[in-house]
Amino acid sequence: MGAGLPEWLAVMPDGVDPQVEAARQRIGRLSRQFEQVLRGVAEEYGFSTGDWQALSALHRSGRAAVLTPKELGDRLGVTSGTVTVRIDRLERAGLVERVAAGSDGRSRPIRLTRKGRARWAAATKKRTDREQALFTSALDADGLSELNVLLSRLLTSFETELGPSSPHDALRPD
Repeated sequence: MGAGLPEWLAVMPDGVDPQVEAARQRIGRLSRQFEQVLRGVAEEYGFSTGDWQALSALHRSGRAAVLTPKELGDRLGVTSGTVTVRIDRLERAGLVERVAAGSDGRSRPIRLTRKGRARWAAATKKRTDREQALFTSALDADGLSELNVLLSRLLTSFETELGPSSPHDALRPD
């Protein structure tokens, strides 16, 4: 069943479905493994997972990749103080730059630099290659397709019950 799972199930209250609990635990453990891959690649490329989230949010915002600090903070779900620290760190590394603001000088928009875009792309390629290797070591093409169908069905059920989740990775704060 999985490391520690039989022991955990043995102390669960009566009526707990062992298959549901096993699936929940496995999904949680896989989520933490994905975070570990992301963290390792981020460190290799000289940024934190929070920095990577900020670079990703800017990248997803389009070719101009310009967001105000407030927009960036809202997309990341972090406070203005946290986003300011993150922007300052990324700016010092040459990965983002502040651009001229319109009439409001208090909030200068942020955009990816060429270096930031290149570093994000290289790190993302390394992460996706690593994840592909992990998936294909365990599943063939048919198994991966079947897994995606099952996960899609499960996610649809959860989102119908609980509301939509973020379409993008959201990690615990680093």
